[in-house]
Amino acid sequence: MDSIKIKQQSQGRYTTYPHKILVVQNWPLPNTIKQLRGFIGLAGYYRRFIQEFGIISKPLTDLLKKDSFKWSSAATDAFEALKIALTKAPVLALPDVSKTFVVETNASGFSIGAVLMQQGHPIAFISKALSPRHASMSVYDREFLDVVHAVSKWS
Repeated sequence: MDSIKIKQQSQGRYTTYPHKILVVQNWPLPNTIKQLRGFIGLAGYYRRFIQEFGIISKPLTDLLKKDSFKWSSAATDAFEALKIALTKAPVLALPDVSKTFVVETNASGFSIGAVLMQQGHPIAFISKALSPRHASMSVYDREFLDVVHAVSKWS
């Protein structure tokens, strides 16, 4: 099986090889949990290139729970959205420790996410769905959880 590869562009920026994107665009709908794990494994490897990866992939990762593999329209929508996100991933810059970093966070009632940036260009994305316990927290606590998650991930 082929996979997406990363290539370096000029000025310390990275993107995917265009011909490798076809692999993801032509990926068939998973019929088994093993096939779903293969797709999620590939997609997870490139999660830092995809804004709101955790939110997009949640319906698929929910299918990995014990006795939960029941394909639905939400799973199909998530599968297609993740394929699009993988094939339309932005060009990311390499971090330069001599320059200032900016972290933008966003917490909702069901997820948190952050973008690490320098000079207005994204370097990495992180996101994750909130557990029911965290989702029931106040908006201030969810925002704080988001900042703590981003700082601990990128420190």
